[in-house]
Amino acid sequence: MTTARISGTVWAALAIVYLVWGSTYLGIRIAVETMPPFLSAGARFVVAGLLLAALLAWRHGPGVLKVTRAQLASAAVVGVLLLLGGNGLVVLAETSVPSGLAALLVAVVPAWVVVLRTAFGERPGPAAYAGVVLGLAGLALLSLPGLSGDVRIGGVLTVVVATLMWSAGSFSSSRIPMPRNPFTASAYEMLAGGIGCALVGLVRGEQRGLDLAEVSARSWGALAYLIVFGSLVAFTAYAWLLQTAPISLVATYAYVNPVVAVLLGWLVLDEAVTWPIALGGVVVVAGVWLIVRAERRPAPPAGKLTAPADRLTAPADHLAAASDRRPAPVAPVGEPAGPAPVPAEPADPEARPLHGGQTPSGSSGPTV
Repeated sequence: MTTARISGTVWAALAIVYLVWGSTYLGIRIAVETMPPFLSAGARFVVAGLLLAALLAWRHGPGVLKVTRAQLASAAVVGVLLLLGGNGLVVLAETSVPSGLAALLVAVVPAWVVVLRTAFGERPGPAAYAGVVLGLAGLALLSLPGLSGDVRIGGVLTVVVATLMWSAGSFSSSRIPMPRNPFTASAYEMLAGGIGCALVGLVRGEQRGLDLAEVSARSWGALAYLIVFGSLVAFTAYAWLLQTAPISLVATYAYVNPVVAVLLGWLVLDEAVTWPIALGGVVVVAGVWLIVRAERRPAPPAGKLTAPADRLTAPADHLAAASDRRPAPVAPVGEPAGPAPVPAEPADPEARPLHGGQTPSGSSGPTV
């Protein structure tokens, strides 16, 4: 295979991740126009989890789904944090928050992960901390009442809570006994998160008055798009990129996705892009760029191993990191580690799914 052809394939896969994962926020916004938020999210993740489990059993036999009780419990906890707490809250927020603004708020997930790493004794370095300061400053600009236009502050705060939940799920996934096969872990995470979303929807009474005949074709199409393209096509491209392309190049989606989301929201739904949103978005993206850049440090010399840097992503729509344990980029919260054709087993048998959507939660941070 020629270098030019490889380059073209890589850029094609990147374009898919850029555009499809960036568009998941728009898809969610359209889906909740006539669908209840948590029930629609629950349906999406349960279907995605079942599809992934079926693909795994078909490719590797039913034994691939066998896990210990501890691993199953861990996967369930991570799935609830990522897909109920992270993605589910983003879906709820998008009933009152523009899709572009939600994407920019979610982009701050890497900053929260750095904060969590620091709280547990890791020292990411000055550049990462500078990125955290920038990211949180941008978050403040986007969250201040009145500055982001006619947006309910409750919806903005809901997205902020979602980013915290997604970050906690991403951070904990590498520190508890997860299933060894990353795809198996993702399947159980999506099933747990989907069931959790459905239960919350039922408790909220979203089923009352729900008439499926009144759900618009536009919303059905958006839900199908999120399952097929957001979780299947884009996740496959992302998985392939992690195995093929330089991690520094793959990581660029973390700050491209929010820009794509803002542009699509403006073009398709006529969402306003006020100067505070534009300025706050630029500041957040700059902070994410600094954090991702700081994470691309060389591996320590043999014999001087340090605690592995937490993956900025690890979803329920995300793949295993490369065998050299390089930190993986943050997966969109909206994109969960979602169903994808199952490739060969990862080179690292202990590699875990990247969450981050999301969130592939799905899961800019969350929008899987």
